[in-house]
Amino acid sequence: MADFRSMLAWKKADDLVVRVYQLTGDFPPEERYGLTSQFRRAAMSVAANIAEGSGRQTLKDFRQFLFAAQGSLNEVQYYIHLSCRLNFLTEESARQLEQDRQEVGMTLQGLIKWATREIENGRTAL
Repeated sequence: MADFRSMLAWKKADDLVVRVYQLTGDFPPEERYGLTSQFRRAAMSVAANIAEGSGRQTLKDFRQFLFAAQGSLNEVQYYIHLSCRLNFLTEESARQLEQDRQEVGMTLQGLIKWATREIENGRTAL
């Protein structure tokens, strides 16, 4: 079992969640149970999947959770796009959020590649 709090991918994902919460706080009240909630859940899911996967016994299980985190990160990308189209985010806020999302994606991809190499080399335990 790995301590997720020491993983760079998790730290960046955690920062992304906080940023999404800050920016969606100004969304229209009628979006509270719509876009605001979905956006926040998707961002949280990235960090939560990394954390949950780190508690698994095998690298294959861990990697599956990393793939789930990657899927949620794609969902965040769509919500950034939609929020911009609906004028809920400024261009600058959307640009910064997308940059943060890309950083999470790069570190997450690196973690997936590491896990894949380790699995290919015969390592099973996390």
